[in-house]
Amino acid sequence: MKKRFLKYFLCLLVFVAYSCSNTKYLPDGDLLYTGGTVKVKDSSISRRERKSLEKELKTLLRPKPNSKILGLRPKLLIYNLAGEPKKEKGFRHWLRTKVGEPPVLFSQVDLNFNADILQNYSENRGYFKTIVTVDSTRRGKRVTADYTVMPGKQYKIKSVTFPQDSSALEQAITRTSDKTLLKAGNPYDLETIKIERTRIDARLKEEGFYFFSPDFLKVQVDSTVGSYQVDLLVKAKEEMPARGSRVFTINNIYVYPNYSLRRQQRDSIKGDTSGIVLYKDYTIIDKQKLFDPRIFDRTLYFRKYDVYNRTNHNLSLNRLVNLGTFKFVKNQFKVSPDNESALDAYYYLTPLPKKSIRVEVLGKTNSANYTGTELNVNWSNRNTFKGAELLNVSVFGGLEAQISGQNNGYNVYRIGSEVSLTWPRFISPFKLQSSSGFVPKTKTTLGYEFQKREQLYSLNSFKGSFGYLWKENVRKEHQLNVTEINYVAPSLVTDLYQQQVNENATLGKVIEKQLIFGPTYAFTYTNTMLTAKKHTFYFKGTLDIAGTITGLALGADVKAGKEKEVLGVPFSQFIKMESDFRHYMKLGGETVLASRLIVGVGYGYGNSTALPYIKQFFIGGTNSIRAFRARSLGPGTYNGENESSDFLPDQSGDIKLEFNTEYRAKLFSIVKGAVFMDAGNIWLMQKDPEKAGAEFSKKFLSEIAVGTGVGLRFDLSFLVLRTDLAFPLRKPYLPAGQRWVIDDISFGSGSWRKENLIFNLAIGYPF
Repeated sequence: MKKRFLKYFLCLLVFVAYSCSNTKYLPDGDLLYTGGTVKVKDSSISRRERKSLEKELKTLLRPKPNSKILGLRPKLLIYNLAGEPKKEKGFRHWLRTKVGEPPVLFSQVDLNFNADILQNYSENRGYFKTIVTVDSTRRGKRVTADYTVMPGKQYKIKSVTFPQDSSALEQAITRTSDKTLLKAGNPYDLETIKIERTRIDARLKEEGFYFFSPDFLKVQVDSTVGSYQVDLLVKAKEEMPARGSRVFTINNIYVYPNYSLRRQQRDSIKGDTSGIVLYKDYTIIDKQKLFDPRIFDRTLYFRKYDVYNRTNHNLSLNRLVNLGTFKFVKNQFKVSPDNESALDAYYYLTPLPKKSIRVEVLGKTNSANYTGTELNVNWSNRNTFKGAELLNVSVFGGLEAQISGQNNGYNVYRIGSEVSLTWPRFISPFKLQSSSGFVPKTKTTLGYEFQKREQLYSLNSFKGSFGYLWKENVRKEHQLNVTEINYVAPSLVTDLYQQQVNENATLGKVIEKQLIFGPTYAFTYTNTMLTAKKHTFYFKGTLDIAGTITGLALGADVKAGKEKEVLGVPFSQFIKMESDFRHYMKLGGETVLASRLIVGVGYGYGNSTALPYIKQFFIGGTNSIRAFRARSLGPGTYNGENESSDFLPDQSGDIKLEFNTEYRAKLFSIVKGAVFMDAGNIWLMQKDPEKAGAEFSKKFLSEIAVGTGVGLRFDLSFLVLRTDLAFPLRKPYLPAGQRWVIDDISFGSGSWRKENLIFNLAIGYPF
């Protein structure tokens, strides 16, 4: 131990020595800039206020010094060690330019410029009497810049006055005062004034002031009204253009649904009138008659004589984009030649190719040692019936082989097809409308899949659905399938598998005939697109109700011996709910703490005693608890590894609880690292005599599995390649009191590594 410690200590000394020698590579006569300090010295403001202002001012200093880790500058060290590359490619060039970082020199620092920036920022924050001085401190060949700021007392707003004139514009500005950001008693802040101007402009755009601009507003400041106080007067500039104060209405609306950027059509439609369709308030120039005019009536919000407003402007553009039919959407408003207070609206739409085909070849692997490939061929028609309907036909086939482990030889073959048709509107006997900027969609799907597990069995799966998808806004999404049908029928069950079923009845669930039909609903909320927020969230809740009405109508009660059938097959009757909640906390830069909580429960009743196999919950694997192989964990304290079968069945349950947390940080270049911990388990709702300890009970917390590990993520921009190495900390199938296995961890033991280390290779983040 002493020798090992000495070796590590010497390595650390060598690294520190190299880091300290960074200054010997500096140009002659120059110094290494190690950063700047900002000290606010003024007794007229509180200590808390001084500290807050120091923190804000320090972020303004430029340039930034070389990055440090534990007081060292490893990127600068790598830059120096790499030396000057002889050519602009190769390992040395990559190491120096991508991983390394050139020295930030003191000659690059403009002290007076930084001092002016600090003074201007302070004055913009209401410290009108700010004085800034600057000095530098040299230590050897290193130097810091030291700024001293004396801001004086901050000015506060005494009163805010909005226009009192009778003009339409001035009255409109005054009507916005109920939501003003300028409040009496608040500190004066130039940034708040800028935001206030933008807010007022946005409100005026809703009232028809199309040509108004934030630059047409001014806020006069009077600092003579009292001790460290200011009066603010909000008003429109006198020198603004006349049309900036005018309310505009919509006149003519022109739509070019087959617009080409290469052969730009003129805005005028005089002369050649072929291909012009007048539909309600719209003039549609479509010589090839590619689109049904009704789609524009459903998509565009403006009507003739409407007062212009920004909301309808943006909603129309969003809906055109979300039709998924147009490659480019361009919009223009021009003053109508017939009325100087009216606008002619022009929509230039460049269609995507109507038909397309896409071929995908996929490679995949999972923690159950299955490795395989899949071929997908997708054909699409984006305007099937001239109403922007999307017809998609896909054919797929794949193979998964377990090249190691106890299931070697039981390869999985899959082949199938799916046809879907999506209408960009609600199709319903009732009139349904959506006022959001996202086009509501009606979708119907039909699919078939044939799956063969070599030497075991084959499954024929049919599915169909009809439902709706709509968004309230960019954060909230709803999906309601009025009906969703799944039918699974086994075939070619081998004697080998039947023997295993006789020994383990659980395996029989896989080859049972299953008929599932009923509505499903999913709600999704996310604000993860707000990259500036420290805390962002994602939530998805699903509800699956199957066979309820049919079961009630037929009086189904399997427990009383009244099992009912539809077309000769017993149908499933159950309710299933699942929620997936995720939280992302930004810790600075590209460092994130991501967490996920999944809670799911399903209950079979009436014509069923449990959830059908394809609707049950599974746990473990690359996107779940990574320290356990896919679908091998649970339920409860049951240990599937003790079964006498030659291969592990997929363990399933009626209840699921899972929690994951992962610390993510950028290491260098495209490489990111992660440290994670996963916990959870699944349980059965009913007691199963064949699976001791599998049922849910009050002791469920003592039956939680826990795993941890580390991973690398290679961000290639078009995809993220993920590798995770995990091992268990707690095994729920061990006897009570022995489930924590932290003391058994031994990375030096080959037998421990073989039994516990799980390697996961996947595409994308787990959550």
